[in-house]
Amino acid sequence: MSDTLDTLIRLAAKRFGADPAKLRAEDDLFERLGIDSFQAVELISDVEDEFDVELPDYELQAIKTFAALAQKIDARR
Repeated sequence: MSDTLDTLIRLAAKRFGADPAKLRAEDDLFERLGIDSFQAVELISDVEDEFDVELPDYELQAIKTFAALAQKIDARR
């Protein structure tokens, strides 16, 4: 796992009270974490702060997995 992916999973687990050991790169963010779109926005805010990146909404619409989000973060760094 990449450092970005590890950090992303840690952030998501912390925000939503999940066990990071049970989160996988291919997991659907919404299904696995049981979150709605408002909660996803909160996660993206955490991600932008942690990685010092800006992730435009239009780029995130098709993002469903931790791996895809980690790739988008890496592309912005």
